[in-house]
Amino acid sequence: MTALSNAESSSNPSSAIFGSLQAAGIVLDLAYQGIDAKDWKRLFANAQEAKVSDHLNAVFNGERVNTSEHRPALHTALRNLDKSPILVDGKDVMPEIAEVWQRIEGLCNKWVGVTDLIHIGIGGSDFGPRLAVQALAHSANKSNRGLRVHFVANVDSAELSHALERAQANSTKVLIVTKSFGTAETLMNARAVLNWFKTKNLTSSQIQNSLFAITSNVQAAKEFGIQAEHIFPFWDWVGGRFSVWSAVGLPIALQYGFDTFKQFLQGANHMDRHAISARADQNLPILMALALYHQQTKHHSKAYAVIPYAHALELFPYWLQQLDMESHGKQVDRFGKPVSLSSPVVFGSAGTNAQHSYFQLLHQGPECIPVDLIAVKEPMSALPEAKDHHYALLANCLAQAQALALGRDASDPNLSYPGKRPSNLIVLPKLDAYHLGALLALYEHRAVCLGSLWGLNSFDQPGVELGKVLAKPIERALQEKEGSGDTLDSITTARIHYFQK
Repeated sequence: MTALSNAESSSNPSSAIFGSLQAAGIVLDLAYQGIDAKDWKRLFANAQEAKVSDHLNAVFNGERVNTSEHRPALHTALRNLDKSPILVDGKDVMPEIAEVWQRIEGLCNKWVGVTDLIHIGIGGSDFGPRLAVQALAHSANKSNRGLRVHFVANVDSAELSHALERAQANSTKVLIVTKSFGTAETLMNARAVLNWFKTKNLTSSQIQNSLFAITSNVQAAKEFGIQAEHIFPFWDWVGGRFSVWSAVGLPIALQYGFDTFKQFLQGANHMDRHAISARADQNLPILMALALYHQQTKHHSKAYAVIPYAHALELFPYWLQQLDMESHGKQVDRFGKPVSLSSPVVFGSAGTNAQHSYFQLLHQGPECIPVDLIAVKEPMSALPEAKDHHYALLANCLAQAQALALGRDASDPNLSYPGKRPSNLIVLPKLDAYHLGALLALYEHRAVCLGSLWGLNSFDQPGVELGKVLAKPIERALQEKEGSGDTLDSITTARIHYFQK
């Protein structure tokens, strides 16, 4: 259990020797946060008052931390590779998880002659596996002999059309990923793929053999026409945005082999162990949460940027947007009382591209926007110029941190940099499955710590439901062509009429 002792409260993690704050090989440097020993003492007291350590342990212990839905958030069990018992309502969940691991490994060894996998999901059913498959493309061997993985999330048919244009129907498998098996966009895209198979003259038997599903609603998947042996379950105690560690991560294993998927889980598991055992002044997720909390309370920061200086991590900010803003974009706390702080706006893209976009605002805008800079020590290509390119990449990363923090005075205010813009530097020794898993788990635990500091439920998302409900009568109105918008407000009705013309 993480302890917040008086001895720790007097330490200053911002002045730690570079490399001394690390877990699972990932290094955190807080030197440019601008937080002194007095501030850290106050922050550790805040963490103790908010019971951050207790909250982290409650997640690991399977307690009902999702208070509104009265269920655990036990994604950490999905990477519990030593299979030590973890109880939910008195039942050990590890045998079921281990069975899914065996089935994933078996499928990796079974698929022969499959050229294309169309992965249909949205939100947490898409962001994690899409990120991992792209991030590992440079470092992991493709075990499945040239399998092309096509991710389809958007209900805009253009994305699906692009995937179908490249897929070979007779050697394509389809993976439908939806926890409830009721997600409108996912099912619409799935039905369109069924129609595509039919236009390619596949028989009913061939189509059925091509369909796979990952869901907690096994019965609905069967009713859709998916064979029981093609359905991979996950459980209601796995939140969608925390689900890449479950069978939702199947594309990682199919593309790069089960051993690679296992390394991904292992990196996350090692970060898990760090999160619940390291002292608070050396605990990476707690320190990152406290640093962001400090910038919110001191500078009223309403946004923060995450900049991976690795093209392979280009999708990391998109994954993080859901993790942070869907978890913490809340107006009331766990007890229904109004809150003054919740998630900042999260944005970001790959460096150095980002420097030619919004870094002007980061350096000279009136707002103080904290930045997470993520660097990888080793180059990520085998080009003869890779080392020179990588040094240029790292130089830009380090220079931006320096410029943000130290600024520059000039007689011309247009050329003056105010400085004192806080940043973290997070360094991976290399970008492989193990360290990618550790990185994602680090930010997951940071999210849990922030939820504790803000008093929020990190595991529900009621705010996404209203738009879904309202979309249904609007869709019917658009299809019925006339007279169907009468029950809608006048502005929406006028807009419907425009689209019907």
